Amino acid sequence: MYVIQNQKIAMPVEIRHARVASAMFPVPARTAQEVVGYSGLAVTATLGRSLCSLAFIEYFDGDLGPYHEFAVAFLVDQPDTRSPGAFIHWLPVDGSFTLDAGRTIWGFPKVLTHLPIDWSAPHRAAVHEGGRPAVAMQVRPGLPVPDGAGAPKIDAYSHLDGVTRRTPWTMSPSGVRMRPGGAVVRLGDHPVAEDLRRLGLDRTPALSSTTVTHLTMSFGEATAL
Repeated sequence: MYVIQNQKIAMPVEIRHARVASAMFPVPARTAQEVVGYSGLAVTATLGRSLCSLAFIEYFDGDLGPYHEFAVAFLVDQPDTRSPGAFIHWLPVDGSFTLDAGRTIWGFPKVLTHLPIDWSAPHRAAVHEGGRPAVAMQVRPGLPVPDGAGAPKIDAYSHLDGVTRRTPWTMSPSGVRMRPGGAVVRLGDHPVAEDLRRLGLDRTPALSSTTVTHLTMSFGEATAL
């Protein structure tokens, strides 16, 4: 049990309804490793390439309340299993409660930002922190796929205040659409944008993009590595 801003939060934390748009990008593995090296984790690499994911999420109903979020994540090797994990490199949000909960409970690198999301087609989101534009992305919905076709379970990794943590994360998507490509990224002058620019995300076509109209999630207790 955690107490965040005088509210009790029990484990696991449940998200009962969220909406998501995301895209996967192939990036140079060496550069990706330089970006996430502070975590002590190794990016998952094949033929010199790794995967970076950008996603924007609107949380409608969950234990942390309603808010918007943008995630920059990398596929990483897990220390004790062959299945990959997702390392969360940057996690801007637009709510103070989820900011405090995410940093306190899981060590997620949440920062408070201005983060409008527009769900008209194509879906759009833009992140500004401290008045500086960081990243904007638009995603065009693709063709429908069977419910539950997305990855239902993956460990999430985070690094904050010198500690790397692993959090069990379960998802159940419905209303899923996927397509090759389908995403456009624009970068600003924020320091995180420089990392994304080094990776080529503003000029590299997405491998694929995914939209989910209804997503439930469960986050368990974080474990320090």
